[in-house]
This record gives sequence, C-alpha cells and structure tokens, in this order.
Amino acid sequence: MSPENNGRPALPAWAETLRQKYLAGEASVFVLYRNVFDRYQVGERYYTLLPFLSEVLLKDNKQHIFELSIDRGVRVIQGGSAEEKAELYRHLEGKGLTGIFESLERQMREQRSSALLIPYAGTIFPAAELHFLSLEERGAFTALHRWSLDEQFADRDNVVILVSESLADVSPALLTHPRVVAIELPMPDRANRHAAIRHYAPGMEAAETAQLADQTAGLRLIQLASIVASEAPQAMSQAQRRTLIAGLLQGSPQAAERAEKLAAITAGMTPGEIRQLVDPTRALPENSDPASEMMAVVRQRKRELIEKECAGLIEFIEPRHGLETVGGNAHIKGELLDIARLIVSGDRARAPMGLLAVGPMGAGKTFVIKAFLKEAGLSGIALKNFRSKWVGSTEANLDRVLATVKAMGPIALVIDEGDRSFGKQGDDADGGTSSRVIARLKEFMSDPENRGQVLFILMTNRPDKLDTDIKRPGRLDRKIPFFYAETAAERAAVVSAVFRRYDVPVDLTEDSLVAACEALAGYSNADLEALALLAAEFAERTEHREGSATPLPATVDSRTRAGETAAPVAAASSAVIPAVNAAILARAIDDFMPPQETTMVRYMEMLAVAETSRRSLLPQRFRSLSAGEVQEQLAELHRQIHS
Repeated sequence: MSPENNGRPALPAWAETLRQKYLAGEASVFVLYRNVFDRYQVGERYYTLLPFLSEVLLKDNKQHIFELSIDRGVRVIQGGSAEEKAELYRHLEGKGLTGIFESLERQMREQRSSALLIPYAGTIFPAAELHFLSLEERGAFTALHRWSLDEQFADRDNVVILVSESLADVSPALLTHPRVVAIELPMPDRANRHAAIRHYAPGMEAAETAQLADQTAGLRLIQLASIVASEAPQAMSQAQRRTLIAGLLQGSPQAAERAEKLAAITAGMTPGEIRQLVDPTRALPENSDPASEMMAVVRQRKRELIEKECAGLIEFIEPRHGLETVGGNAHIKGELLDIARLIVSGDRARAPMGLLAVGPMGAGKTFVIKAFLKEAGLSGIALKNFRSKWVGSTEANLDRVLATVKAMGPIALVIDEGDRSFGKQGDDADGGTSSRVIARLKEFMSDPENRGQVLFILMTNRPDKLDTDIKRPGRLDRKIPFFYAETAAERAAVVSAVFRRYDVPVDLTEDSLVAACEALAGYSNADLEALALLAAEFAERTEHREGSATPLPATVDSRTRAGETAAPVAAASSAVIPAVNAAILARAIDDFMPPQETTMVRYMEMLAVAETSRRSLLPQRFRSLSAGEVQEQLAELHRQIHS
C-alpha cells in the first residue's frame, strides 16, 4: 500500500479508505465487514475479496502475504522460496492457534513488510466473553491484541486484515480497541450495478441496462452476474435459453422479442427453472411490451435472491389494493394520503422517518398499512423472527437485514407486533442481546441518511411494552391510532369494502346495510370482514341447494384475518357468485360469534389515544380528554385486567 497509485485504476472507496488509514499510521489491524462475499471492480476486471486483497491492494507493497483460516490453516500466498514455505509448514504442523500466531509473529518481525489475511474471522475470534473461550482462542486473541498495540510491529510495515460478514460475529473486545479499525464494504450503488451489467451483458441495449440498474437495488454484483451472465461452462448459453423460451412462448404475442429479452436475464437457470419462470399462458400486461415483462421477471428473480440470502428473516410485501379499498377510517386515510404524496413527490426533507401504527387487535392496522404502501409506491419488506438462541446471531441477523434494506431504498421496513421484537426485556435476561438489538435499531432509525429512503413502520397493540426512546420523534415521527368502527355507517362502510374487494354481489340498499350494522357495535374490522365472508358463504350455500350456482372458490375463508386474504373471488373463477341479501346477512349476523374480551380492547384503545401524535386523528369521543384523564383511565383499565 504505497502512497502513490502510479496511474493504476481507481480502487473501490472502502479499499482507498483502508489504504489511507494504514499510511497515516492510524492502525495496522483492520476488520472488513458487511458485503464481503461480492465482486469488486478494478479497471475492467472483477475480483472476489481475497484475490482483490492479495493481487491488487497488497501485491506490489508486501513481500509476504499469508492467509490463516480455520479450515486450511496457514497458506503462503506470496513471497518466500519453495524451501522457505516448506520449512514454515513443517514448523506449523501440529500446532494450535497459539503456536500458529507465535510462528507468524516471528516470521513477520524477521521478514518485514508482511500481510496476514484472516477470512471468516469470527471462527478464530468468536463473539463471546473471553472467559468462555478456549485457551487456544484466548491465546490468539491476546496475540492479535498485542500486535495492534506494538509500534515496532507496525513500523516493520506489517498489516493484518480480518474479514467477517457481520461485526456481531467477531469478539467485541477486539473491535473496541482504538488501534483496530472496522471498515464497511457497502452494497453496490447504482453506478456499480450499471457498470457490472455492461461488463457481464455487453450486448444489452443501453436503455435496458439503465432500467435494470434501477430495478436491482439491494443485489450484490455476484447476484447480478448470476442473472445476466452465463459463465459456467456447463450452463445453458444465451442462444440455448432463447431457443427454449421461444418454444415455450410459441404462438403468444411478440414471442421472438420476448424470448430474446428473457434469455438475457435467465443466466444460470436450469431448463426446469426457466419453464417455471416463463408462463406461456400469461398475456403481456396492458399497455406493456417485452421490455417491461423482462423487468417484471428481474424483480421476481431479485426477490427470490434476497429472500434466499436472508432466509427466514424477511418477507416481501406486495399489496394489491390502495387506500380506496379501505372502508371507514377517513381520518387515518387522509393522514396517510398526505404522507404518501410527500413520498411520491420525492420530498425527502419532509418525509417522516417512521410511523407507529397503534390500536387494538383486528382494527385493520396491517391491511391499511399495506394499502398505504401501494398508495406511496413503496416496496415493503416485513421483518420476521430474526432472534436466535445462539450468541451473536440475533445481532448478525438484524445487521444483515438492515444492510439489505438500506441498499434497496426507497423502501419500507414493516414490523408487525413490534412489542415482541423490540419490547422491554428487563434485567438483561437474554445476556444483553435485547439491549444491543434495540441500540442498533435506534441508531439505524435515527440515521438522517435514511430519511426518504427507508421508512420504518412499526405496528403494535401494546405500545406500552416498547422501549420509550424508540417511539420518540426523529425515529417514529407519526403515531397513527386505529380504532374499531364507531358508528353503524362506518361499520357498513367496512362491510361494503369487503364485498367490493372480493367481488361479492349484494342485493342490499345502503340504508338496509347500515340498519343491519346497528347491532354490530364493538366488532373489530377483522370481525366485520369475517362476517361479510360468512354471509357470502351462506349465500352460496342457499343458491347451491337450489342448484342455481357454482360454489365459491376455496380462497374465500370466513376465518381469514383482515387484510391478509388471498386473491379476490372474481380472479379465481368466472362463475356467477350468488348475491348477499338482507335475510342472508341477518342470518350471518345471528350466527357469528365475535370475541368477548372487551376490557382488554378498551385498554388497547386508551393506549392508542395516549400514543397518537395528533388529536385530530382520534374519534370524537376521545378528543376532549386531557392527558391526566387518559392516564387515569389507563390505570383503572390496567387494574381491572390484572385484578
């Protein structure tokens, strides 16, 4: 790592940072983390990380380069004669970690100008308290810690580079040392992705290259190459893929052009995978063309790749309905539409950092938030169970998800039942994991670079269990309260919206529907949806007994949770669906049994009142309550629940 680049191609920014910090004498021990399993461009070539370090960054500046890994032990990558290498290997034979570090230290002090690369650093310096480590692991830790402090070691032009996907995998005692510098390798930005597409798919049209670079935010270059480049000798060539796809699309509109474009983005796929991906019966979208179909397939492949990488940690949200399908909740819809307009306009400075959706279970939080995402044109990712029983794994999981989300922006990160993921744990019963997770989350949520790029949305019916600091403005700026429908007219609006969403025909006047809903006070939105679907089922049964209709498709389930149902009925079948009339609705109302726990619902409602950011978002019956009155009612309801 000489002070001059000597006219060589520019290094990636993270590599230049490492070089400058080393030359300035800031540190001689570095930890590279995050996007360490990718490819990195230098000039016209792409390298994986270890070859990049040894063949580009260090090759001309270090006389000796060693690699130490848990599986292969010590390898000499550069420097030394065959006899010297053989002597070193003989000397290391049978030695544990402590002996290996002793031998490497002797070599590096005697030979000067050496580099030691340690991939999978967490396997050698694991994230555990020192007293839990073996004697060998403690010895290795002590040696590296001592090297970082030893000025003579640094003066001899020696450098140690550790590699780990997550900092949470590496001993925190090592990372907190001031002479050990951690450097993040970021996910590729648009310019990186554009250059990689041009490299791996030189024949792709410029407009499609640009569009593909836009659509692949969140992917690593190595994943991008797997989409557009066929490098493996045994893989199908682009011509072979084109022939296969053309055969699948034979007889469909624009088959040849579609085959050409789809062949360009199916590299690395097997014939079976291509057949599954390319649906010959699917017509082109209205007002669309083969290029847009190509991008739709790219988005699908991107989703598959990211979900595979974050296996079990995230789930993509693909809302089908906007806020126009939400029944009632006019005050909430107005607030969310205003926020959506800010996001759509690109007004990052005024966009909120995060939203907190609060209210009792079944009030429609999940469905409305998904509809809001559709309205705002935001992709959504739901954070699933990232907690692990293994030390450091929970933090590593969260880091992986947050890095992916940040690279995909603009995007929404949605957490349902947030009190379970980020609630108060107390007494560090989990070894401090919850405290570290919440601290990392707070840091991410308050990062000003995320404003307008990552919208954090947390939903809960128990905001009292959330860490107080996580709810402050600057993290969760807007608190949106959800309540059950207040009036018969509001409940009728919810029921009517459900009928429309599922294309259930009705033979009801507006007045008769409102009258029927008079008896439904205290019903949640989820109850109302289940009731509406039960009425549709009863209508089908009545007609079916008379032999005049086809049964409803199986996608209609009266037990389905509000906002989480499958595709609309009309999309599943072209059969005539029987209408719901007043008598059938009355029968469904009489048969349906809603949950009976009213005290807990009232408690959750008051919690939502206490959390809301604006009085105008509250139903009329709550708007005049003072802060003291809210707290009094909360205390009384809490007493009733726990008596």
